[in-house]
Amino acid sequence: MSFQNILVTKENSIATITINRPSKLNALNRATIDELHNAFTDADEDTNVRVIILTGSGEKAFVAGADISEFADFDIDEGAKLAKKGQELVFNFIENLLTPVIAAVNGFALGGGLELAMSCHFRIASDNARMGLPEVSLGVIPGYGGTQRLPQLIGKGKAMELIMTAGMISAEEALANGLVNHVTKLEDLLPLAQKIASKIMRNSPNAIGAAIKAVNANYKDGLNGYDAEIEAFGNCFGTNDFIEGTSAFLEKRKANF
Repeated sequence: MSFQNILVTKENSIATITINRPSKLNALNRATIDELHNAFTDADEDTNVRVIILTGSGEKAFVAGADISEFADFDIDEGAKLAKKGQELVFNFIENLLTPVIAAVNGFALGGGLELAMSCHFRIASDNARMGLPEVSLGVIPGYGGTQRLPQLIGKGKAMELIMTAGMISAEEALANGLVNHVTKLEDLLPLAQKIASKIMRNSPNAIGAAIKAVNANYKDGLNGYDAEIEAFGNCFGTNDFIEGTSAFLEKRKANF
């Protein structure tokens, strides 16, 4: 599968998807969103891929935002369709993947870029990262899930402040507020992501996917997260991974998932 705006590598059961529009600070346009959907679909369906890492090319930006030139003349209906399609193809799609997705945030993650990082299952950042949702400075609001995911991650009050001021926070402040899990030097960002991925890969892929689904259920209208957990827990007992995991524990050996 060939792409114009992203790069994809697969090595050691890790798929690394890199947004590659350095002249635009990796800004998201419609073509990139389509390519991201295809790349994530392919990685999720590849049984050899156990973890996906998402990052941006270069040292300046993960994704500096959406490509404003594409929608500056949109009307109300076009704007709503833009947000709906983007959420369906990429943002909600990534959040609901059963393959773990780590965002390795290098540099600016603004607007759609921060929304993209927040759609991943968790985030790590380089110490030069800067994050924010500046949409209100353009007369619009975050449209790719930012008004929903940011409060979930850092709390309503802090999210309201960031959205209303259109301000940016540093990597360290993002860490202190729970927006990212780790901060490291830029040159150590991908190695850290790979190290975390290797720890994830020691465990049951089936159980990890079930855990992702159960955690997400807590944030979905009409779903009871506890009921989803009970159902997923029970279903695990019918899997080969459960047989292997419990057998390995009782036999005092490492499980081979």
